[in-house]
Amino acid sequence: MANLNKVMLIGRLTRDPEVSMFANGGKVAKFGFAVNNRKKNQQTGQWEEEPVFLNVEAFNRGEFGKLADLVEQYLHKGNQAFVEGHLKLDQWTDKKTGEKKSMLKIVLDNVQFLEPRTDGGGGGQGGGGQRSYPSNQRSAPAAPRNDFDPGEDRMEPPPPGPGADEGDIPF
Repeated sequence: MANLNKVMLIGRLTRDPEVSMFANGGKVAKFGFAVNNRKKNQQTGQWEEEPVFLNVEAFNRGEFGKLADLVEQYLHKGNQAFVEGHLKLDQWTDKKTGEKKSMLKIVLDNVQFLEPRTDGGGGGQGGGGQRSYPSNQRSAPAAPRNDFDPGEDRMEPPPPGPGADEGDIPF
C-alpha cells in the first residue's frame, strides 16, 4: 500500500523560534505557525477566515542540513513563510494526571522566506523575495543574475552591488 506524508503550507509564525541544543551538538528550532481556512458562513453568506494553529520543528541534520540555524536567524513572529515537511505524532503520559496525551506537529524539510529582507541587502532585487532552503542542501543558493547574456562563456558572478561586503549573508 502506498503512503505519503507531506505537508506544504503558506502562513505566518505565531511566535519567535525557540532554540534548543542537544548534547551531540545538534539543534532544534521550534515555532508556532498559523494558516487560514476560508469557509462560507451559512447564515450570512459571507466568507470567513478560520485560523489553524500548528507547531513546527526544524532540525540541523548532519553536516549540511542547517534548517534550525536558518529559522533561528531569519524567521520571527509575524513573518510569512512557505513550510514544507512531514507530520509526526508525539505521544506521552502526563506526569500530573497519568493521562495519555498526543500532539501532531510538522517536522520541517524545506522553508522559503516570503518576507522582504530587512538587513538592507537584496542586491537590487526589491530588497528581498523568496529564498528556499531544503534540509539536505550544502549551501545557500547563489542570487540570480540580472545581467545574463546567452552568448557569454564565463562563469564568474557579477561584481557586488553598492554596500556589499564579504561578511554579507550568502544568498
